[in-house]
Amino acid sequence: MAYPIERKLVVAVSSRAVFDLEDANRVFDQEGIEAYRSYQRERLDERLERGVAFPFVKRLLALNDLYPAQRPVEVVVLSRNSPETGRRFFRSCKEYQLDISRGAFLSGQDPYPFVDAFNASVFLSANADDVVAATTAGLPAGLVLPGATKDDDSDHDFRIAFDFDGVLADDKAEIVYGDGGLDLFHKHEVEKSAVPHDPGPLKDLFTKIGYFQRLEAKRAAEDRSYRPAMRVAIVTARNHPANERLVTTLDDWGMHAAELFLMGGIEKKRVLEVFKPHIFFDDQRVHLDPASAVVPSVWIPFGFRNREQLEAAVHEVATKAQQALDPQAP
Repeated sequence: MAYPIERKLVVAVSSRAVFDLEDANRVFDQEGIEAYRSYQRERLDERLERGVAFPFVKRLLALNDLYPAQRPVEVVVLSRNSPETGRRFFRSCKEYQLDISRGAFLSGQDPYPFVDAFNASVFLSANADDVVAATTAGLPAGLVLPGATKDDDSDHDFRIAFDFDGVLADDKAEIVYGDGGLDLFHKHEVEKSAVPHDPGPLKDLFTKIGYFQRLEAKRAAEDRSYRPAMRVAIVTARNHPANERLVTTLDDWGMHAAELFLMGGIEKKRVLEVFKPHIFFDDQRVHLDPASAVVPSVWIPFGFRNREQLEAAVHEVATKAQQALDPQAP
């Protein structure tokens, strides 16, 4: 019987998103593929350090422990690595008890064409070229930014935070704001307060996560001592009255349990430091630059009108994020 991947919440990740492979990647950049393979072969039994997306992946997979009959979550690896160098990835997964066993190791080929094949709701990669290619193909993808990787093993909750415009919803409202400023934006959103937004790139991921929130709410209602394991937040630059249309959209999508932070120009980092999400998705660098220093962060490139603009922006974000982490980086 075929494995029912179409009935799972699937997240695709690159090996560099889950584990810290920056030293190995430098060997590849400076010395080439054969030196890289030798580097990995010599370190097969050295456990890789946790990467930026590790806290998110670990807790996402832990949902299977809460619902063992369904085992509704799958994380697959989509990697440019060869199968040989992929051995270290899987050995490290075993050491950390990450239940990842499926994916593709493509020996230098593009991984993005296989996002749909694995039914993934998003592809998280630390490779700028992968994110450009996937986004250009119309696939939901995010650039995992270097930065905060600290994970508290005693913290068993699962917290995830999303921006709204350009991430969960499309960017039409952002375009209105860019063209006419805040007053026109508020006027536009009030006039359309009863009209749901069109979906953005992570709407599918968001609504599938909502399924777990409904399960958790049902469990808590049946057992007053049960404390739900998952918290989902929307952290948006919107404020009242633009919140009305946002809530209309959530209702239309059947999402009722998300926590909502209406920042209205206040730096998002201030609430993210308190909420402490295990991953934060945003499409604006002005929010991600400070946020990535304190919480694991992913840039969702959205709204670019051609590949050249997209490619330039993704590489600029990747370079500046790396320089912020390591001032000596080129």
